[in-house]
Amino acid sequence: MSNDGVTAADHAWMLKAIELSRKCPPAEGAFSVGAIIVGEDGTEISHGYSRETDLHVHAEESALAKLPADDPRLPGATLYSTLEPCSQRRSRPLTCTQHVLKSGIRRVVIAWKEPALFVADCVGVETLKSQGVTVLEVPELSEQARAVNSHLSIGLE
Repeated sequence: MSNDGVTAADHAWMLKAIELSRKCPPAEGAFSVGAIIVGEDGTEISHGYSRETDLHVHAEESALAKLPADDPRLPGATLYSTLEPCSQRRSRPLTCTQHVLKSGIRRVVIAWKEPALFVADCVGVETLKSQGVTVLEVPELSEQARAVNSHLSIGLE
């Protein structure tokens, strides 16, 4: 994964997603994540954050749930998530990676890859890329995204 192709707009939207992640009620067994979906025209379509509507909802899932499944803006949209979309899940039938693929979103920008704190080997990025989704990382913002998760005292190096 590379950050080639990351634009100034991507950087600005990721900063907004990090701000959104600060709204998450801290949970000892879960990351605090913010997600924003931005249309091709550069305007926000939807946003969500971890535990926004219930104790198990993930940020990407929350943002996508606010839109019709067949929203015609989604294939041209970019999803900004402060953490790699999950590839394993116990609390729901679909992972965030599966939600993204179902939505038709073709571009995802993340701040950092999921560490092996709860899942030994998250393969969200690899799965999305294998399905033709462009995935970019903004590593210069990873520390800010990690800082929101300071309630998780181990494994965030």
